[in-house]
Amino acid sequence: MTKIETKEQYKWAVAKVEELLPLVDDNTPENDPNLIELNLLSNLVADYSDEHFSIGEPSLADVLKLRMYEMGLSQKALSELLGVSPSRLSNFLTGKSEPTLQVARTICKRLNIDANIVLGV
Repeated sequence: MTKIETKEQYKWAVAKVEELLPLVDDNTPENDPNLIELNLLSNLVADYSDEHFSIGEPSLADVLKLRMYEMGLSQKALSELLGVSPSRLSNFLTGKSEPTLQVARTICKRLNIDANIVLGV
């Protein structure tokens, strides 16, 4: 099997991985059949999970809304913290526009948001 094709195969592989986990540890030799099987099945399960259950990267708008909630900030308070107008912030939150490089730096520093998310990388 080079790839898990069905949900049934996926469920079987996950169950088998759970069976094998207690049988190996950091001291298990590389040529141990249980470790070899565990590594192969784990990779197949991970590939299937990435393909079928991936949630993707968050958008800047999603992260800004989350950070507003976490910090207890209103849209007006966040716009003041970032030094942008409320309407400009509204455009970021709706995805209508993206921040300038200077505003992106401010978002990264003041809200502790990863630059890759802010820059859409």
